Amino acid sequence: MFKQLINIFIGLSLFTTLVNSAEKPLIVGMELQYPPFEMSDKNGTPTGVSVDVAMALGKYLGREVQIENIAWDGLIPSLKTGKIDLVISSMTITDERQKTIDFSIPYAQSNLAILANKTSNIQDIEALNQKGKKIAVKKGTTGHLYANQYLKNAELLVFDKENAAVLEVIQGKADGFLYDQLTIYKNWTNHRSTTVALLKPFQEKPEYWGMAIKKGNDELREHVNAFIKQAKSDGTFDALSKKYLAEARATFDKLGIAFFF
Repeated sequence: MFKQLINIFIGLSLFTTLVNSAEKPLIVGMELQYPPFEMSDKNGTPTGVSVDVAMALGKYLGREVQIENIAWDGLIPSLKTGKIDLVISSMTITDERQKTIDFSIPYAQSNLAILANKTSNIQDIEALNQKGKKIAVKKGTTGHLYANQYLKNAELLVFDKENAAVLEVIQGKADGFLYDQLTIYKNWTNHRSTTVALLKPFQEKPEYWGMAIKKGNDELREHVNAFIKQAKSDGTFDALSKKYLAEARATFDKLGIAFFF
């Protein structure tokens, strides 16, 4: 009888733990400055591809989702200190980042591309890697890292905000801006009279986006990986592609470039 009571107590304790875990909100960090992935609507409500992904993940886990809008360079520190549970913010999986945080399996792939000023006559990445050329980058992004490592002949102009870097190209103060293909495409569609989008990949390998998780949180990482696999197979990502990225996808297909999802 005593052993049975102990087993019942242990079972109740485990059940309580699971219930409490399920009730605890999943706090997701993202920088709401990157449409159509992470942005806010006119009322300040988070919206976009990544927000929809976060909500679908919460539904899969049976947990309410709380979005925290955090500046890009504060996302990883917030994750490491436990302020947030997860980062879903178009973050590329890199060896450097994996030294301090974990990532899910990839849920999307991307490549760097170039937004060039129309008068700069830039045709490819090598044309940017010349003395006298100026390249705008957003601080801490893979475009910034790539330019630091491979484009040493050009002058780098480093900005905290994407729109500041784009403005430099529009005004002819920079010859090109390095960022992911979809962002370059979006900015080109908004500024066709002054810019050119060079979307074909110039890196040897594509970049992959993952959901960032605090090191040691293996249980959450396993659940997130299972969700990503399901979302890829059940059409969740395809539906988001049609909802937010239909025009871009058509352009990429026409150019023969592998698409994001």
